[in-house]
Amino acid sequence: MTPSLLQRIADIRSDAPATRRAILDLILEDPDRVLEESFEQLAERSRSSVPTIMRTCRDLGFAGLREFKLALAQELALGGSPLHRRVNIEDAADEVVGKIARSAAASVSGVRGQLDMQVLDGAVAAIAAAPHVDLYGAGATSWFMANDLQARLFRLGLSANAWADYHLQQVAGAAQRPGGVVIAISHVGGMPSLLDAVDIARGQGAKVVALTRPGTALAAKADFLLGLSVPDDAVMHVGIDAYLTHLTVIEILTVLVAQRRGEPAVQRLQRAREAFQRHGIDATTHPLQSWDGGGVNDGGSAS
Repeated sequence: MTPSLLQRIADIRSDAPATRRAILDLILEDPDRVLEESFEQLAERSRSSVPTIMRTCRDLGFAGLREFKLALAQELALGGSPLHRRVNIEDAADEVVGKIARSAAASVSGVRGQLDMQVLDGAVAAIAAAPHVDLYGAGATSWFMANDLQARLFRLGLSANAWADYHLQQVAGAAQRPGGVVIAISHVGGMPSLLDAVDIARGQGAKVVALTRPGTALAAKADFLLGLSVPDDAVMHVGIDAYLTHLTVIEILTVLVAQRRGEPAVQRLQRAREAFQRHGIDATTHPLQSWDGGGVNDGGSAS
């Protein structure tokens, strides 16, 4: 049986020079990401050069990166299983754990290379200065992301609301004004009702920060596009790669907005943490609350 392309890569890896071995390791770690990268991006990640990428492709029998990508794409389309794009149906448990963990780690580590720092800085500045921020999510996963980011921005002292209902998204868009910001989160980026709400908000003068894939209808409407390309999931329409990369960007936005807003935001976060530790569900132990002001309820009746 003719060995697969990935098997051939694994076979030549141990004897390859160090610079080419780094390239082969990246291919084996996340072949789907390599499909979306240019010569320059792959060279930067592997700390090598474009000529070294070319020589590595020729070692595998291809004229260049384009021909290699075509062969790799064909193999990935036929490989894996309905369970996960990198898992074979007969894999043992330790193999499943390793493959999924490596795939998830590669997705998160790929966020840095996909974000445009100038666009990110513009988005952070707009959010930090906004009189009000609306967050729209289309679908269960994107709604969770919007709700999570709303809670984070609220703790920083921003006026922010997350909207799941499509009609209310449009109502919120109509209530926006110049200086306001809409953060629209959708991996698919093509939900008509979401796009309508974004158009309404833009018509009111709001800026749009979009967390979606490049090339989507939502991406085309964004003032600040935080574009993330992730491999398709074998099970869910929006899978773990999109989930993890979006969560990573949400954490990045939270920290950068907090930095931009300065000491008042830091103090709010500290006060919230202290309050939760004293009274909230974050406390390991806390006294039973009494509404009569008499301290801990000892089971007796109020006088």
